[in-house]
Amino acid sequence: MRATEQFPVLLLTGPRQVGKTTLLEHLCEENRRYVTLDDLALRALARKDPDLFLQRFAPPVLIDEVQYAPELFSAIKLHVDRNPGAGAFWLTGSQQFRMMKGITETLAGRVAIVNLLGFSCREKDRRPLRLAPFLPTPALIGERAGSAGTTSLTAIYRRIWSGFFPALETGQVSDHALFYRSYVQTYLERDVRDLVQVGDLESFHRFLKASAARSGQILNYSDLARDVGISVNTVRHWLSVLVASFQVYLLPSYHSNLSKRLYRSPKLYFLDTGLCAHLTEWSSPETLEAGAMSGAAFETYVLTEILKGWWHRIEEPAIYYYRDKDGREIDFLIVKDDQIHPIEVKKAARIEREAVRAFRPLNRFKERVGPGGVVCLYPETLPIDDANSVIPAGIL
Repeated sequence: MRATEQFPVLLLTGPRQVGKTTLLEHLCEENRRYVTLDDLALRALARKDPDLFLQRFAPPVLIDEVQYAPELFSAIKLHVDRNPGAGAFWLTGSQQFRMMKGITETLAGRVAIVNLLGFSCREKDRRPLRLAPFLPTPALIGERAGSAGTTSLTAIYRRIWSGFFPALETGQVSDHALFYRSYVQTYLERDVRDLVQVGDLESFHRFLKASAARSGQILNYSDLARDVGISVNTVRHWLSVLVASFQVYLLPSYHSNLSKRLYRSPKLYFLDTGLCAHLTEWSSPETLEAGAMSGAAFETYVLTEILKGWWHRIEEPAIYYYRDKDGREIDFLIVKDDQIHPIEVKKAARIEREAVRAFRPLNRFKERVGPGGVVCLYPETLPIDDANSVIPAGIL
């Protein structure tokens, strides 16, 4: 908990039902009070009279679903400025729109922000977690190799299809389809309607399904709008809602010119592979593995595992994809310490040297090209050439 030891405010944010509140309650000291703004009476008090709210629930305090009362942020700022010290406020929230606006305006420099997704495979397997975030360097690959998980095709696609929500993993909910149907309905009712007025829920359901079918693809806003029967502006607005509520991640394209990274189309990824499989109506791990989305599902799985490894250590990866005018594409680039680390993802157990041929155009950039590799289903780490390795998916 190094974040709460250094900052007066900790914000734990992420999608619903990934265990944000459960995690913080587990870490709570005996004297830290808990209050949730799901309680309408307390929400009204926090919005109408935030100072009185903080008198009633004096720190140290854990405030759940804080996005419902952005008026609290100014009161929290005044309190921590008058009473300096670490760990006074723990906050959780599931929506970025309201929270981030208030935080950037009032709590800058006072708050540590931690993004939490569903379980990682390492967490599910109870494998060692005190590891540096993933990079395809020989040292870090070797550090992870001793605690690698499965690379079995059957096992990995069962995980992709099942998803990573704690309720399913712990057995709290045993009906996979029922869980995801309920999740989508609850998400529509609680988050989407709260963030933006969606007049036509049927169109939004089509939009969710069409977006899920594009996980792992470069985003074409016009094509998505045409398939759903809505305007491009509506697509952009609804996608921003999915991003704000941690349902999808938009991976930017890489270019040596930072401003150009902001204008090229991103790649779209769902942040829970089980939700993606549910929305695209794959009824089993076997049908998903044999179907048209098989490769995209595996790529989505790899990206989300990489993100979890960084985010859950309170770090933000500089991660991109690469595609040039000749159509040469690299799935992921992680940039660290002025080095580009290229990563290809292959649903294969046999990797040839041609798999890293797409890395060659990177030599024209000002950053040095560092070690890279191919994440795949081969069970062992092997060198491909002097700079690149075969990386078993279980190492993630």
